[in-house]
Amino acid sequence: MEISDELLCLFSADVTAEDDRYLVEVPRREVETGAVEAGETYRVALISTDIEAGAEESPEAETPPDQPQPPVEPGETRYVEIEDIGKQGDGIARVERGYVIIVPGADIGERVKIEVTEVKSNFAVGEILDEDV
Repeated sequence: MEISDELLCLFSADVTAEDDRYLVEVPRREVETGAVEAGETYRVALISTDIEAGAEESPEAETPPDQPQPPVEPGETRYVEIEDIGKQGDGIARVERGYVIIVPGADIGERVKIEVTEVKSNFAVGEILDEDV
């Protein structure tokens, strides 16, 4: 699966029906971290829960020079706290500027030592090195 370099945030949400429309709620933390602003219009992409995250390899995408650089690098070791769980069960941590790190095998509330294995302009993937931190 290829993910756009313009991705501002990544979270899991349920779709609910209300009258003649459907609603996807944006978690408060996405607005508070500055990823999105209330009252603005955004494009929304929905990804089926049947698709395994990272199942397809996509070509490396470089961050455009006018965009902020990711706050992590491949091979970097970090201590992160898992704030959310994605639909596929992967842990989601946020670091500087609300930047998302996906951590397979992690649970909400865990503080884990990870090695960053993949970096995109809008998210990274980390592998757990130590769960007892």
